[in-house]
Parts: sequence; structure tokens; C-alpha cells
Amino acid sequence: MVRIADDWTSTLAKALAALNNRDLTVMVNWLSVPKPRPTRKADMIAAIETRLGGASLRRLWDELDEIQRLAVGEALHDAEGFEGKRFEAKYDAFPAGFDGIGAPGALPLRLFLHFRGGHVGSAPFIPPDLAERLRAFVPAPPEATLAGEDELPEAVDRRRRGYVPKGEEPTFDRVALVRRDMERAAQRDLVAALRLIDLGRVAVSAKTRRASAAATEAIAGELDGGDFFSPAEKPERWEQVVGPIRAHAWPWLVQAGKLAELRGSKLALTKKGHAALGAPAAETLRHLWQRWIRNDLLDEFSRVDAIKGQSRGKGKRALTAVSTRRPVVAEALEQCPLGRWVRFDEFSRFMQAASFDFGITRDPWKLYLFDSHYDSLGYDGCHGWDVLQGRYLLCVLFEYAATLGLIDVAYIHPKGARVDFTGLPGSDELAWLSRYDWLQYFRLNALGAYCLGLADTYEPGAFLERTSLTVFPDLRVCAGGALSADERLMLETFAEAEAEGVWRLARDRTLAAFESGHDGDGLRAFLAARDEQPLPERVEGFLRNVERGADALKARGTALLIECADEDTAARIAGDERLAKLCLRAGKKHLVVQTRAEAAFRKAVRDLGFGIRSA
Repeated sequence: MVRIADDWTSTLAKALAALNNRDLTVMVNWLSVPKPRPTRKADMIAAIETRLGGASLRRLWDELDEIQRLAVGEALHDAEGFEGKRFEAKYDAFPAGFDGIGAPGALPLRLFLHFRGGHVGSAPFIPPDLAERLRAFVPAPPEATLAGEDELPEAVDRRRRGYVPKGEEPTFDRVALVRRDMERAAQRDLVAALRLIDLGRVAVSAKTRRASAAATEAIAGELDGGDFFSPAEKPERWEQVVGPIRAHAWPWLVQAGKLAELRGSKLALTKKGHAALGAPAAETLRHLWQRWIRNDLLDEFSRVDAIKGQSRGKGKRALTAVSTRRPVVAEALEQCPLGRWVRFDEFSRFMQAASFDFGITRDPWKLYLFDSHYDSLGYDGCHGWDVLQGRYLLCVLFEYAATLGLIDVAYIHPKGARVDFTGLPGSDELAWLSRYDWLQYFRLNALGAYCLGLADTYEPGAFLERTSLTVFPDLRVCAGGALSADERLMLETFAEAEAEGVWRLARDRTLAAFESGHDGDGLRAFLAARDEQPLPERVEGFLRNVERGADALKARGTALLIECADEDTAARIAGDERLAKLCLRAGKKHLVVQTRAEAAFRKAVRDLGFGIRSA
């Protein structure tokens, strides 16, 4: 290690002192220091410092090319200093001269940018005293920009997978884009998902909180326009399966937003979930997005299931917290131009260039594609932004932001959509690295601006049209056209289908709906909004009678039924001053104890000399 002399007080001198004599000699010769040129280290450093002062410094700056000047500007004006990957993402170029003082083009850049300890590869910096002089004339670099397009192209080029011989150009196929406008779809999907849950058709695992295959299929069948991928398209048994995307996301979103909770083996609407059925959909979608950003119910990266090693052991423990990732993505989304199409690759580049950084894992060696011993992502070039952060971004945008209607999307089939992973060890048999690889473009819409807090209000527009209904005195409800999924599920909650487009209000279904949290006002508002005529008096009478019946009995909690050995024992316990407050007589030999009072009841009967044996 080079010893820094006590008289080398400037930070520039200390930075130069970290270089070896050979590099200092190259600098002295390049600067045309008058002969006889110094050979002692201290003298060479003094000569270089002199040349980097006064008017000479500006002349040296003028000799830099455009990219080198930008590099100096980034290191000078950015609080985080110069970072190579961020610079390359911002300018699509890299300054020459970072691989050694003697490398072509290294000087004069290396007179400005130095490395800690003189080690190439450490973070470059400008010594503070040199930086102070440079600020007089070095302008601040431009801000990173995000390009958008007014019109969506009809097709995109998809690069063919395979080896490209040296000197030859890769080949491409022209593939048509599929466009999905999600602003309207999300508002209908929300109501449809809540209706399905209310009907008890969404079962989830008590351990993983993940919806069952049957529940996911039921949700997919009610989505506006269907899921992004058609389940009718069956792959070969050895091929990767895309599977549900929007249908997978909805059960997670409503659980994260506290609109539904697990009761038994199925999701059930909470009080807030019932209220959401009558609230403006945009308000609920905004709530769900904000809750999703803050919760840790699911790590979206686990959905990139081609990357193994995430689910257990050291690989799982090395993953970063989702709370450090989602807010970064949300903040970057806020920078998107409203109403303009943004290519995903451009958005990913912008995030890197504008320092919207986040990590996926602290130890990429624990992640792999096929074999944990041979196919680790820890090797150089295997755990870059596109492989890890890029796939996480694709999932958040496609499965959650699009599902909630914040963005409209345009995509192609994931098979061959991206080839940036094909050089990774273990990737030979993979058609795609993630089921989200097909996302090509997205567009922040008015609903997204509202959910992100960029707009104070949201106008839903005219697309939330309603199907006209006619309500007859005999409790029939006839549809004047095709019902949307949420309208059909609403009728299914209270009525039974008699024919195509014909329903009849049913007492048992209406009672069950009231028991689960619905009320008559919600049904009245639904029908009144779709029928120009007031509700018939017989229908109003039907609803009033059912409402009275629904309020006749109230569940006050669960209870324990205890059978006593004889009537005298039952009478003695029920007549005890303490126990009389904890139980009720139920017949000659039975007592009823509320579950919440069971512990106190057991203690009190033991004091009387009685025990309670299980049946």
C-alpha cells in the first residue's frame, strides 16, 4: 500500500497518491510537463496538481468528448456520484478510459475521475477540492427522460431464439399486438369478484391464502373479456403453462385490502367488502392499490416460478422485503406520461437511469433455474437488472397494476417474447423466464392517475353502462339485454334464473343475502337504477317482509351445551350466584354456556366440586 505523505494535504493529492509510479508517469507525459520531468512520486503529484489548476483545468475539460463530459457532470452533481450501469441506461453509452490509465481514451478523463484506493472497479469519484473548482463551469447533467408514444403500433419485432454467428444479424418475426384497455374492465371485475366471494364460490388455502384452482377458474369466467391468456389454449405436457394472471390476482388483492377474509375454507366479504359493493369502484380500486403497496401478503417475485430457490432456506431468507420494492415501482409509475403508450423496455431503462433502484436478493447464488449446483444466478452476468428486477417489474405491472385498471396493456404471447435469459445456465428448455414476458407496452390511464394520487378526482366516463331491467309484481326480473358479469352475479345473489334473461326474487336467497351482510336498500338501488318505473308494491312488500324476518333472530356467538348427570345437579349449578351469570338452563338436565365464558364457567364448577368430561 502506498504511504500518503503528511504534506499531501489536498484530496486530489491523496487520490493521486493511490496510483502507482507508472500511471503517474503516463499522466505527467500526457500533460506535457516541461523537461526534465519529475520522477519522484511527490514531485509528479505536485506537477499534476499544478496542471489541474487555473485556466489549464478548463482546457483539459474542453478536451473531453461529449460522453466523458457527461460522466464528469454526473459524478460532480449527483449526490450518489457516478454509477456505471445508471449512466449507461441514461445515455446508452459508456465513457472510455475506465480500464486503466494507459488504455486508449483514458486520458484526460482519468485526471478528473479517480477510484478509491486506486482500484479500477470501485466507485469513481472526484476529489472534493477538484470538484469545487469544476463547479464553476461544469453544467449539471440533464434529467433522465421517459419517452411515450401517442399511437400504439399494430405489431412488434420478436427476435428469433438461437445462436447468431459472428458478423451476422439476428432475425426477427413481426408479431401482432393484443391490446386490452383495463380502466373499464377493472371496475367491472372488482364487483364480479366481490359477488363471487359473497356467493361462497372462492375457496382459499388456510395456510397459503392462495385461491383453489376451481375458484380461480370461476373468477376467470367472470372477468370482463376473460383473462389475458385463454385457458382453452392447452400447451404440451412438457411445456410451461402461463396460467391465470388477473384471476390469480383478485383473491390476493381483496384479502390485502381487507375486503374479504377466510371463514372456514372460503373467502367471505367483510363489512368493508359489503360496503364496497355499493361504493364507487374507483374509490375501492384506489384503496386496493394503496393497500397492496404497503402489505407483505405475497411476494410477486414468487410468481416468476422458473427461478428456483425462493421458497425455502437461505434463498428465501436472502430475498429483500417487498416493502422496499413496491413503493419504488409506484413512484416510477407516477413519472409516466398520462394517456401515452410506454414500451416496457423503455420504462425499465428509465427506472435505472433515474435511480429508481431496488433489490430482489442479497445472495443471487441461492437462486437457480434448473440445478442448484450448476445453474446458479450468482455467476457474472446472470443476475442483472433484466433477469431479476425486470421480471419483478413485469409481474407488478401486468398482474396487479393492470388488474386494478391503473394501466392499459399491449402484449404478445410469452413464448419467445424475450430472449435476454437464453444464455443463462439451465435455460435451454425454457420458452420464457416469466409468464409476464409478453408485456410490450402499457399506458397510464385516468384511473391510474387517480389511484397514484396524481389526480384529486376521477370521472368514470360513459362506459359504465347498465343493462335495462323490468321488475314485475310477481317478483320476476326481466333483462332487456345481455347482463354484465357483476349484474348477473347480483341477481344470482337474490333471485333464481327461470329462463334466458328472466329471474325471480326468491325468499331463501334473499334471506341468505341479508344474513351475509346485504340489505334491502342495496337491492332496491340496483333495481331502481335499471328500471324506469318505480318498484311494484308487491315487490316492496316482499322486501319488507324478508327484512323483518332477517332481523327476527340475531346470532350472539357460539355456545357450549353441557349435559348434567341429573336435574338436581343442573338446578344447583344454575342457582349458584356466580354460575347463574355464566350459563342458562336448557331443559331439565342441560345447561348452555357461551364460548367466551367457558373458562370462567369451568373454574367456577370446579369450586363446587364438579368437572366437565368431554363427550
